[in-house]
Amino acid sequence: MVHYIALYRTARDKSAEELEEMIRVSRSCFHRVNEAHNFRSGRSIDGATPFGFFISADFESREKLAMFRDDPNYQRFETEIVSVHTLGREEYLYETEPGKDPKYS
Repeated sequence: MVHYIALYRTARDKSAEELEEMIRVSRSCFHRVNEAHNFRSGRSIDGATPFGFFISADFESREKLAMFRDDPNYQRFETEIVSVHTLGREEYLYETEPGKDPKYS
């Protein structure tokens, strides 16, 4: 099982309403994607961090993550939300099954 985390840099001028809308849109888009399990999204509660928004989800494998990235719902999120409201992102992948070699994830 692969856990995916993306931290998005948001512009300082983004309002609380805009961040709320990002959360709503992300959840409506990603709940339609079968490959993503335990999807989460939210905003930062620490005003000092440059990462004002995040998404995370579990995937059965890296191949399922690749399928997720090719999904039209994810592409819509990238086009309508990420490109408009964020300045960049950092992504992280973690293996969550003890004893499993990450290269086979």
